[in-house]
Amino acid sequence: MADNSSNQMWGGRFAAGPDAIMEAINASIGFDKRMAAQDIAGSKAHAAMLAATGIITDSDAAAMKEGLDNVLGEIESGAFRFSAALEDIHMNVEARLKEVIGEPAGRLHTGRSRNDQVATDFKLWVRDQLDAAEGALLALMRALVAQAEAGADWVMPGFTHLQVAQPVTWGHHMMAYVEMFARDLSRIRDARTRMNECPLGAAALAGTSFPIDRDMTARSLGFDRPSANSLDAVSDRDFALEFLGAASICAVHLSRMAEELVIWSSAQFRFVTLSDRFSTGSSIMPQKKNPDAAELIRAKIGRIFGANVALTLVMKGLPLAYSKDMQEDKEQVFDAADNLMLALAAMEGMVRDMSANRDVLEAGAATGFSTATDLADWLVRVLGMPFREAHHVTGSLVALAEERECDLPDLTLVDMQGVHDAITADVFDVLGVHNSVASRTSYGGTAPVQVRAQVVRWKEALA
Repeated sequence: MADNSSNQMWGGRFAAGPDAIMEAINASIGFDKRMAAQDIAGSKAHAAMLAATGIITDSDAAAMKEGLDNVLGEIESGAFRFSAALEDIHMNVEARLKEVIGEPAGRLHTGRSRNDQVATDFKLWVRDQLDAAEGALLALMRALVAQAEAGADWVMPGFTHLQVAQPVTWGHHMMAYVEMFARDLSRIRDARTRMNECPLGAAALAGTSFPIDRDMTARSLGFDRPSANSLDAVSDRDFALEFLGAASICAVHLSRMAEELVIWSSAQFRFVTLSDRFSTGSSIMPQKKNPDAAELIRAKIGRIFGANVALTLVMKGLPLAYSKDMQEDKEQVFDAADNLMLALAAMEGMVRDMSANRDVLEAGAATGFSTATDLADWLVRVLGMPFREAHHVTGSLVALAEERECDLPDLTLVDMQGVHDAITADVFDVLGVHNSVASRTSYGGTAPVQVRAQVVRWKEALA
């Protein structure tokens, strides 16, 4: 009776009682099997080092290498049978290696622990994701530069508070995102440089008494150096946190651009037309073309930022060195990496395929008194007014235009002189949107000449 009651408490899913629950909570093979290639690469490097230092024989190392290659082939082909009873990818690979090569497999774990093994595997996996993210960011930046080059002198409204502020160029707007994603690229590269130290050889936490060559394993796995402190090496997950931090900021940038594409592609704006490849229709409204890819990118920030918070909370209270809590470090990183790469690929595709509607952009640039600042600047530059007075005069002219239900360039010279008698006909030279953007020649400004200079700079940098 007691056993039945106990089993009911565990729930029907765990009919075998506490042992089944412990296996379920303890096993990580369901997700860490994604690190199979990295685990086997680490084991091959370790085996080669053990042979080079005389800790194992060359024949054992050769058998290990051949056996590990066979195991990897089985995993890649789908023939490998993973076992939850063996807990993780490390034990699954080692158990199968023993079946393949026999006794030499038992010597593979000499001079290492699962603690430094998993830290090495995870670092290798995250490093691969950093490299993939770098490639995806470069592709996205190239797509943005191509859009900027095509529309370096196309005028469009620039916004603050989503209200028309001043005319800018399409190329300038595209290059703004190039700068944003360039910072993401810098963070990705910086994180990769900092994390590129090899934990292998730290063993459980204190190092090992075997005469291992940690420099050899570090070099063979593409690390810059071995980690300098064995306690830190098995305790550290900063590399995963940095990846998630960089991914979170990048996802914010992707989400902001996705939001603009959602707005711009709407019937009310019509600034851009997204390709059919990245849009969907409605099940009941045949006229609809929904920017689903952009909307889904916009939602990815929740998952990626959630992963960042989750891992931070896992790590925040752990004493040195390894704790089983750290088994919870991978699933959220895997999920964040998958979603970041998907979002980057989708955004790159949308940017490459989208068409800017030049006439609509230009018409929008001329609305909302967008050249009011140009008028105020002209009053300061030509008439020598203090800026605050020029601001007041311009505000009065905007109010007059609102009353007349027209824009600033549509006011007559007589209208303007009624507000300030020193205004001359030359003022109309600055009130056109093309004149406005052409005048913004300060470094980093929206003038086509500046945009083209930035396009050249970035094309060279991205070549």
